[in-house]
Amino acid sequence: MSAPARTRRQARASRALGLPLTPKAVKYFERRPYPPGEHGRARRRADSDYSVRLKEKQRLRAQYGIREAQLRNLFDEARRHEGLTGENLVELLEMRLDALVLRSGFARTIAQARQLVVHRHIMVDGERVDKPSFRVKPGQLVHVHKRSEQMPPFQVAAAGAHRDVLPAVPGYLDVQLEQLQSRLTRRPKRTEVPITCDVQLVVEFYARG
Repeated sequence: MSAPARTRRQARASRALGLPLTPKAVKYFERRPYPPGEHGRARRRADSDYSVRLKEKQRLRAQYGIREAQLRNLFDEARRHEGLTGENLVELLEMRLDALVLRSGFARTIAQARQLVVHRHIMVDGERVDKPSFRVKPGQLVHVHKRSEQMPPFQVAAAGAHRDVLPAVPGYLDVQLEQLQSRLTRRPKRTEVPITCDVQLVVEFYARG
């Protein structure tokens, strides 16, 4: 898929879900903050309870760029843990390696973060990791491979160029951006995670199944 086509798809998804999913999609979303299609601006009937919960689940999945089966598996795991299932789910999502690469400012979007991991530029405690779903444990160091540090994308990141489009670094990360290093100091808390989602609706969506 070409870059323009990918941008259009992301903009369309952003409008459908009601939130900009990438920095490039922001301007498209602001210009057309209504759903895509010829009836996008028409007055719509109230959504059913099911559609409200479905949309919230899709919003969560889109922000992490994961497949339905991955989100469902994480939900099942979150439900087995002590505490609130929704908060557990967000914690598990946020401890994915690609999510932490994004939060640390090494990438501009979750798709770029995933690509950096897949191409083996990212290490955890000195070991290359090429699985975006790899779960980082508290205390582990996420860093860029030495031979990759001089590549343009990482030089741009180290200069802080992504900070204009990313949220502030959350409190569960200790980031040394110039060194392209980031440490997960503890488990994330839902209130700190910069996503737009009513996780209770996601729990209710899966609980019905």
